[in-house]
Amino acid sequence: MGKGADTKQAIVERAMGVASLVGLEGLSIGALSKTLGLSKSGLFAHFQSKETLQIEVLRAAEMYFIQRVVRPAIAEPRGLPRVRALFERWLGWSERQLPGGCIFVAAATEYDDRPGPVREVLVQAQRDWIETLARAASIARDEGHFRPDVDPRQFAFELNAFTLSAHYFHRLLAAPDSAALARRAFDNLVTRASTHP
Repeated sequence: MGKGADTKQAIVERAMGVASLVGLEGLSIGALSKTLGLSKSGLFAHFQSKETLQIEVLRAAEMYFIQRVVRPAIAEPRGLPRVRALFERWLGWSERQLPGGCIFVAAATEYDDRPGPVREVLVQAQRDWIETLARAASIARDEGHFRPDVDPRQFAFELNAFTLSAHYFHRLLAAPDSAALARRAFDNLVTRASTHP
């Protein structure tokens, strides 16, 4: 990687942390240039626009998420162990990976009804995550861990719903039992889906 690519990566990594705290709309080329010790024009040369910076941050966050959540979970044995790993790693991601929590949760409230390229990147990332959860549930069903009548999409919907709730309880309400509540919800969901509850 050349010096320009290293600089761009450093900018994106710093911007990812900032965006987790203030949202993608809160990103400012001026503020970032100060914290990184770069000129505004130097930073602008890497991205050309705030929108391009926002898209790069989302793409970097998705790769970060894949490296820390999805790939290690998929390395687990097929079926329920993999489903459990996806859930546990998401909890760790939400609580510890970025200073402001899950950047995708923050971005969803900013871009749920705002069309454009940033929203398209965000929507695709979230569709990929839901599909990953549904595929894991489908494999658990194929492995005989879940009942044959389990609907993978419904399972993914419910699992995603209480991971988002855990984020809300942890980040906004500062509830000390947010992870315990999420784990109880996960266990209840798995029990309902399991061949041998």
